[in-house]
Amino acid sequence: MQLDIGKPILEKNDTLAHENRQLLDEKGVFAVNMLASPGAGKTSLILATAKVLGDGCRIAVIEGDVASRIDAELIKAQGIPCVQINTGGICHLESQMVRKALDQLDLDAIDLLFIENVGNLVCTSDFYLGEHCSVVVLSVPEGHDKPVKYPGIFQAADAVAISKVDALPVFAFDERTFRASMSDLNPLAPIFPVSAVKGSGITAWAAWLKSKLESFGGLV
Repeated sequence: MQLDIGKPILEKNDTLAHENRQLLDEKGVFAVNMLASPGAGKTSLILATAKVLGDGCRIAVIEGDVASRIDAELIKAQGIPCVQINTGGICHLESQMVRKALDQLDLDAIDLLFIENVGNLVCTSDFYLGEHCSVVVLSVPEGHDKPVKYPGIFQAADAVAISKVDALPVFAFDERTFRASMSDLNPLAPIFPVSAVKGSGITAWAAWLKSKLESFGGLV
């Protein structure tokens, strides 16, 4: 007899995730699950996006880390509501963690919620949190081969942001090869080359997010 211990864990997670989704829908909050390796630039991209979207889009963040409050403090310093989740060693966020964070936020005062997942390209996409879409952030220093090495997370993505494109002259990142790999794995996912430091590409990325939010009915 073979026991699949992962199945009941995921089933319980999904049940709670659907409850999260129902709550977010009722409150008119559009949630984006941000997935990436450690140091890919999720926090920097969120902050750059907030600047472009401006006061017309009320943003909040759920910040997931194994330990520390460093990124959460950066976000709060910009006046953005943020709840920190420290997983204590778990390499991904789970729906029950997100629900506890949602209970600490004023959902009536939020249009767009970023769920910044734990830095990990392996299992984060396996745990549905109740989000409306998921975005993978891949930095130029990580290399163009990541979709081939970690296909699951790229197949599940609704969009991909190539971050730190200002570093392209320094690193051997072949964007053409990356796009070809994405075309094989997930041809419908838009790809946004961005630099949070230089500000390049942020407008197009933010416009895509805004269109998703408007389709959801979260902005008037």
